Amino acid sequence: MSFVLSKLLWLLVSPGNLLVLILTAGTALLFTRRLAHWGRRLVVAVTVGFVVVMVTPIASWVALPLEERFPRPDLPERVDGIIMLGGAVNPPITRDRGEPSVNDAAERILGFAELIRRYPQAHAVFSGGSGRLAGQDALDLREDLAVRGALRQVGIDPDHVTYENESRNTWENALFSQRLVQPKPGERWVLVTSAMHMPRSVGIFRRIGWEVIPHPVDYRTRFGGRPFVRFEFDKQIDALQDPIREWIGLVAYRLMGRTDALFPGPAHDRTAAQAGS
Repeated sequence: MSFVLSKLLWLLVSPGNLLVLILTAGTALLFTRRLAHWGRRLVVAVTVGFVVVMVTPIASWVALPLEERFPRPDLPERVDGIIMLGGAVNPPITRDRGEPSVNDAAERILGFAELIRRYPQAHAVFSGGSGRLAGQDALDLREDLAVRGALRQVGIDPDHVTYENESRNTWENALFSQRLVQPKPGERWVLVTSAMHMPRSVGIFRRIGWEVIPHPVDYRTRFGGRPFVRFEFDKQIDALQDPIREWIGLVAYRLMGRTDALFPGPAHDRTAAQAGS
């Protein structure tokens, strides 16, 4: 139920859709007698919103705290397992075109492949089913098929990887993968996902008792907090989607008890917070 509800709510609150919905409501109110002044206010507010998105680095400002929350650590000499979270491929295009199709998070696959080469003895796991509302039962719309092909293209034997293909969201990624591989206490597992997705992901893994080493990839912001400034509305509104989704996800998952903190951070920050409480 929470999966369906989250998808429906995101259709309403995603930045582009929300601006259009408010603009539509404001325009409709302009044709009323009593509420025309509210219509003008909504239209002005949306216009300001469009301008802010287009001429300011708001997308970078929203994404930077997420991406800088977990600096990439030095990895140990021995790693027992590597787990990559889904979200880097386009299953429908892969099915229709007969070749792997990747998206803006393709660095997850590249980072995963790099770690597999570095730690050939480690248990490599991919976790990702289908995050689509429709077609949940279609096996050819699940991510593992596209990931197999993408790994083969970058020189990794896809049979070297264990695939979890039932999960629909990050909570299920962690839960179903844990059931599948049954990690033992003391094992070192490296988690590969997008940098802005890492805080929520680590919080979920901690919540289910699985300590992981974060290995963030797929950065969308510049090093040192220097923002991108583009006078291109389409690119800016697209860049705003993922960080907004992550901030909403952090709040929602915390309220549902699916993360160990509102804004999960590195292990040393967590230890300091526990010591001070």
